[in-house]
Amino acid sequence: MKILVIGGGAREHALAWKLSRETAVSAVVCSPGNPGIESVANVLPVDVASPEAILRLAETEAIDLTVIGPEMPLSQGVVDHLQAAGRLVLGPTKAAAALESSKAFAKDFMARHGVPTALFVVCDTAEAALSVIRRGELGLPLVVKADGLAAGKGVVIAEDRMAAEQAVEAAMVGGRFGEAGRRVVLEEFLVGEEASYFVLADGERCLRLASAQDHKRIFDDDLGPNTGGMGAFAPSPLVTPSIEREVLDQIVEPVLRGMRQEGRPFRGFLYVGLMLTAAGPRVVEFNVRFGDPEAQVVLPMVGEDLAPLLAAAAAGRLESRAAHLLPRPHVGVVLAAGGYPDAVQPGALVHGLEEAGRVPGALVFHAGTQRADDHVVTAGGRVLTVVGSGASHREAIDV
Repeated sequence: MKILVIGGGAREHALAWKLSRETAVSAVVCSPGNPGIESVANVLPVDVASPEAILRLAETEAIDLTVIGPEMPLSQGVVDHLQAAGRLVLGPTKAAAALESSKAFAKDFMARHGVPTALFVVCDTAEAALSVIRRGELGLPLVVKADGLAAGKGVVIAEDRMAAEQAVEAAMVGGRFGEAGRRVVLEEFLVGEEASYFVLADGERCLRLASAQDHKRIFDDDLGPNTGGMGAFAPSPLVTPSIEREVLDQIVEPVLRGMRQEGRPFRGFLYVGLMLTAAGPRVVEFNVRFGDPEAQVVLPMVGEDLAPLLAAAAAGRLESRAAHLLPRPHVGVVLAAGGYPDAVQPGALVHGLEEAGRVPGALVFHAGTQRADDHVVTAGGRVLTVVGSGASHREAIDV
């Protein structure tokens, strides 16, 4: 099986790494890729914003299965385009990707199908949002979310009314998130512990993968602005077997059933962002692809071949069961360029890659890197994810 992985981050590096080790996979192509992926796949250029370019690449390379990594091409309908041309592709259609590309759609969908989540109000104008804040309908702290895709940075937790008003004005008047912030969702603040849960779905059935926890704030001790993710570990000790059962029964199954009923069956990786409250699990968000950095700690735990499972999900023939996971926790830490999550200056030399690659139990996945002469230099905010594994979470950290 020849597989095309679309994307160029650490998530796609982890996916290409996993697939390249499997006997059923004859070759892995990754586009646009990065310098780290070159060691496990054939890296070819492509415009990920162009469904036509991705289709041409799949046809030229005689690809058997295309796997879409990032959320942006999914929201732009690349899966629809490839399916219309008869290509086998894993990922949700544009309609199904609305679970992530529109927080307003996701919240309204959950309300329609009885999926537990925070109380919310969708606001189409700044005036409407400010009115909700001033009436105190949802209390304080208040969560202000840009409706559209904002690279994981479109959420503000406002501790007081002034901060909430400033967040609304920055998004809806100041254009902080561009078109993504023209509509906002205001949510009550949920108290509890955050975790995430991942499944691979074929539109009806799902393969249960793993739980994880990530660290979104830029600094230690949960300080600083939110980022795309600064680290993660799996599995999450918070997601006990009984909580996992609740998540499956109250969230995953109703979501898959509701998406089918609404004519937008979901195929691909579903990321369920959870708040584990005293009243039970509540959905914070959905992602319609594997998380980053969660993929970097979950995929190495999968103790069976992934390629046949991806193909089965894409074809709608997945067996409903739990994946075989290695009993070794994995912990990943993200190396970010100075200035992240704001603008960063590219071109800094990345040191120590060869040494890190020789450490037993360690993996290094590239994200924002590029080649400059014979060196690897930074090319983005999140540069690498360094992953350790061990018999316990503590042992994995010590790697």
